[in-house]
Amino acid sequence: MENDNDEYSKELNVAVRVVHMVCSLCQKVQKQLLSSNNSNQIKSKDDDSLVTVADWSVQATVSWMLSEAFGGQNISIVAEEDVQTLSEPESSAQLGMVVSAVNECLAEAPKFGLKGPNEALGASQVLEAINRCNSTGGPVGQHWVLDPVDGTLGFVRGDQYAIALAMIDDGEVAIGVLGCPNYPVRDDSLIKYSQQCPVMSEKSLREVGCVMYTRKGSGKAWMQPLIHSDKRLEWQKFARTIHVSSIDDPALATFCEPVEKTNSNHSFAAGIANTVGLRKLPLRVYSMVKYAAIARGEAEIYMKFARAGYKEKIWDHAAGVLLVQEAGGVVTDAGGTPLDFSRGIYLEGLDRGIVACSGFKLHEKIIEAVYASWESSNL
Repeated sequence: MENDNDEYSKELNVAVRVVHMVCSLCQKVQKQLLSSNNSNQIKSKDDDSLVTVADWSVQATVSWMLSEAFGGQNISIVAEEDVQTLSEPESSAQLGMVVSAVNECLAEAPKFGLKGPNEALGASQVLEAINRCNSTGGPVGQHWVLDPVDGTLGFVRGDQYAIALAMIDDGEVAIGVLGCPNYPVRDDSLIKYSQQCPVMSEKSLREVGCVMYTRKGSGKAWMQPLIHSDKRLEWQKFARTIHVSSIDDPALATFCEPVEKTNSNHSFAAGIANTVGLRKLPLRVYSMVKYAAIARGEAEIYMKFARAGYKEKIWDHAAGVLLVQEAGGVVTDAGGTPLDFSRGIYLEGLDRGIVACSGFKLHEKIIEAVYASWESSNL
C-alpha cells in the first residue's frame, strides 16, 4: 500500500488486519463444522437462511476492534446479524461457542499488529458488541458496513464465502476489504476449486485464502495471502496489486453468477449471455468472491438480476463494488447507473439488477442486451 498519509490509510490498515483476524476465526469454525456436523454450530434464522457461530463471532470481533480503534460507542456500524436469536435461553450453547470463538480470536490480535482486550470478554460484552452494529447508514458521515459471513451456504458446504467490510463516507464507498478464506491464491484456480470443492488437505490449505482491499480514488487494489500457523502478518511484504482482465471479446469472457436461485433469475441472465455472445458456461460462485474474481482478472462479468420483490442490501455489494472499480472495472445497475450506497441498508432505486464487468466494452454490450431483452422477459 502507499504511504500512511493517504486519506483513509489508518481505517484501511485496521480494517485489513481485522479481516485477516476473522478469516482465521472462520477457518477454525468451518473446520469444526465440516468435521463434526455439529448442529449447535448452525441456527435457523426466521428467513430460513443459515446463520452460524461464525457470523456472530465475526460481527462481535469486528465491532469490538473497530470501536477500540475509532472512538468507542460513537462508531456507526451497519451489519447483517442481530442478537435476538442468540439472546434466547435455548441458544445458550451457541452463545457459549460464540464467546469462546471471539476470545480466542481477540487473543491473537498482536499477531496481526493490533491490540486485543486486557481480559477475556464476557457473554454480555459479546452480545453488546454484536448489538452495536445497529446503524442504518445514510448519506451523512462515516458508516462501517459488514457482512460477517457472506455466502453462508458456501460456508456450511466447505465452499466459497467471504467476510466483507467496507466504509461509506458521506454516501460513497471509501474503503473495501474482502476476506476470501477458501479462494486459492494462485491465478486461474477458482474454476478448478469450484469443480472439485474438496475438503482441503493441510498442504493445499496453505495455498488457499486471501484478503483483497482498496480505497476510493487509489486506482489500485491489493491482495495478501492469509497467514498460517504462528506467523505474523507483515503488512507490506506479501501484498501484491491485482487488476481486472483485459479480455473484451464476449466469446472468451468468463461469466459469474450466484449459485442460489432463490433471489436471482438465472434464466434471464442466460438469455443476456446468449444475446451478448458469451460462450462459456457460467461459473456459479457463492458470495462476493464473484467480485473478487473480477478484480483479480479471473472472470470478466458478474450479472445478478433479482426476482421480483427482492431488495439488494448494501453489505452484499459495497466492498466488492469498490474493489472491482479500483482494480479497473465497471459496476452499475442494469440501466447503467452507478449504485447508490447512501440510502440506508438497501440499494434503493436499483434498476433491474447489477452488472459488474472488467471493462467498458463488455459492460456496454451487456447493458444494451438488457434493454433489448427486458421487454420480452417476465421479470
